[in-house]
This record gives sequence, C-alpha cells and structure tokens, in this order.
Amino acid sequence: MQQRPSDNMFKGTPRLRYFLILSAAVLITGLIGSTIKFQSHFSKILSLTGKVSLSSLPATVSLSPKELLWRHSSHRPTIPEGLEYGQYWLLAPRRPDVLTITPWLAPIVWEGTFEPEIIDNMYKPLNLTIATTVFAVGKYTRFLRDFLETAEQHYMVGFRVHYYVFTDQPKQVPAVTLAPGRKLSVIQVPKFNRWQEISLRRMEIIQTAIEERIRKEADYIYCLDVDMRFHNRWGPEVLDTLVAAIHPWFYTLDREQFTYERRPASKAYVPKDQGDFYYMAAVFGGRIEDVHKLTKTCRENLEEDKKNNLEAAWQEESHLNRYLVYKKPTKLLSPEYMWDDLKGHKPSEIRLIRFSAIIKNKAEVRENI
Repeated sequence: MQQRPSDNMFKGTPRLRYFLILSAAVLITGLIGSTIKFQSHFSKILSLTGKVSLSSLPATVSLSPKELLWRHSSHRPTIPEGLEYGQYWLLAPRRPDVLTITPWLAPIVWEGTFEPEIIDNMYKPLNLTIATTVFAVGKYTRFLRDFLETAEQHYMVGFRVHYYVFTDQPKQVPAVTLAPGRKLSVIQVPKFNRWQEISLRRMEIIQTAIEERIRKEADYIYCLDVDMRFHNRWGPEVLDTLVAAIHPWFYTLDREQFTYERRPASKAYVPKDQGDFYYMAAVFGGRIEDVHKLTKTCRENLEEDKKNNLEAAWQEESHLNRYLVYKKPTKLLSPEYMWDDLKGHKPSEIRLIRFSAIIKNKAEVRENI
C-alpha cells in the first residue's frame, strides 16, 4: 500500500521530533506577540491623534517619528510659461552690500535678492497651507488684534493660512475678518506663574500641537511672537525646510558677543569659538516634520536642564540657537523679517522693514506671580 506523506512527517529520533515541535511553538508565539504589539501601537496613534487635548497631555508623551505621517506637496515649484520678468545678471549682484548666502550654501533673504512675481507664481499653484502659531497668554492678548489685522494685509497674501492661537483666555481672542482660504483656531493652554515659564513651555506645546493636528492640516509651519506687527510683504520667499531669523540686535557683532548659553552644564551650551549667527526665537519655521524635530529636541533639552536645576540664559531661544549651530537652517531671514522698533533708525542695509517687535513696557506686560 502506498504510504501517505503524513505517515513520515515525524519519523526519526524522539530528540528530532521534540526539536521540531519546540520550533513550531516558538514561531507561533512570535507571530502572536507581533500582532499584539502592532495593535498596541495602532491604538496609541488613534488615542493621541483624536482624543487628547493640549491642556491634559503629559509633557513626556509624544509619538516617535516612525509613528507620524506628514503632509508633503506632491509638486515641485515651477514657473508658468509666458511669465515675463526682468533678467538677473551673474556679474551684477543686486545686493553687494550684504551677505546673501551662508558658508553652507543656505540663502539669506533680503529685499532685492528675489523677484516677488516669480516666487508667487511658483508657489500658488501648489495649494499649500501655512500653519502659523502665536501665543497670547496673560496680558499679551492685547497685541493679538494688531498682529492678526496686519498679518491679513501683508502675511502670505493669497495663500491658505491657518492661525493657531494659544491662549489662556479664549474669550479675549478678537474677531478679525480673514481673507478666503484663511482660518483661525483657538487652543487653550494653562496660565503660567512666570513669563519665563511661558517661554520654557512653548516648544513642548508646539510639538504636541504638531503631533495632534497640525501635521494633518498644513504643509509648512511658522512660529511667531504676538507682540509684533507686519509692515510689508512677508511671502512665500520664506518657505524652506528649516528657516531661522537673524536677530536684529546682533547681526553686526562678533560671535563671542552673542548671548548664547555659555555654561557647559546646560544642554543649550555653545562654546565661544562656535556659532554663525544669533537667531531670534520670535520667528522660526519650515516644513512640519523639520520643525517637529526642532521643537522635540529643544523640549527634551529644556527638561534635562530643569532636572539639573538649570535655566538657560534666554530660555527656549538659547536652546533654539544651540540646535541651529549644529542643525543648520536651510534658509535664513535677514533682519528685515525680524526687526525691533526700539532700534529707532533704519540703517541703509535694511531697505524694507517687514515685521517688527513693537515698543512696550515689558515689566508691565510680563506677569510674575
């Protein structure tokens, strides 16, 4: 009689049979464990993206980069056929008076270094959404109306903008008429006892907001201070992977005079022989994914300093500068894009003030309880 294959399946020594059975058991156990782990990760993603509010989210909870999905435009900027514009000559630079490119080949944006019509026509067909975060906490809510009204006149005009206003007083957010395709979301945050605490927590709050919703709603993000006003065009010429603004009070100084954190014990430490420019935390931005990396790293370093009873010289600005010393920005904004009205006169290299910090009594608006 012909023997069936199953008759020979476990033929051999008892030791061999035991080995085969044990191997099968290990394989089945591994498959079950992987399934449980996948379900756990999937549940975690659902809970963090749909049900957790900023006010209740623990500071230590965040998604890993592998668990995050990013919106990326599927089109590259292109110039439409038939667009007429003036010629730029290689041997006739428009701005011979200022540095227009860094040693790592990142452009520095000044008036005269770009053609607005070209830039607008390149980016408008992409239907981008630019997230814009602003914190209006405590007495700083008084600056919100002017910020929003001037933004609607000059900031990313003709583009989709989603303002995210973080405030402890949602009822104080003014009703401002927004252009078509632009909207505003109010996100309540706790009231802090010290103005420095607002600064220290900003990176954490932006990181959390990116993970919860902004990454699903926008292509770029720009994080701006509220005690500011727009004066002139602030458009898509600023768009890039990771963007920083050169501080208006330090751009003529030697780097040894920059107010970096100089204590080696701090995670914001920058040695005196390192650094390129001093950046102001009132303006930074770029692609959502890259700003998420920046805010996550700064938050982690801020928390590490706190464990060691350290507070960097300029809170999150010190940690921002430390990050950008080693993770170079891909585009820099000249002081045109981050001016300070306290400077008074406008020097010759600043042909156009686009965005500036307004004069105010800092001691009066900064609450320390």
